[in-house]
Amino acid sequence: QVQLVESGGGLVQAGGSLRLSCAASSSGYVMGWFRQVPGKEREFVTAINWSGDTTPYADSVRFTISRDNAKNTVYLQMNSLKPEDTAVYYCAAGTRLTTTSSRYAYWGQGTQVTVSS
Repeated sequence: QVQLVESGGGLVQAGGSLRLSCAASSSGYVMGWFRQVPGKEREFVTAINWSGDTTPYADSVRFTISRDNAKNTVYLQMNSLKPEDTAVYYCAAGTRLTTTSSRYAYWGQGTQVTVSS
């Protein structure tokens, strides 16, 4: 069992930045970020493996994923935030670098990101 704890969410104005963190209780996993808006399906944001390889993702200009293996922590740096980025952001852990949420076995509790216009 892997425990994941996200932090760093909050309220920010459009154009601002936030950095989300996800601390894992175990090492060696692929770590991904997803987000979800009420009434919609969970959406893949980005993911990174132990070696630092990332999946291609649509918003790589504004969002950057990184990890500190010594701390078992993954980060999501989000810049130039837009109101449509408002969602609950979830951290997930799995064994494959994939965009498919069902491939991730472990999930954090989520952290709310709200971007005001």
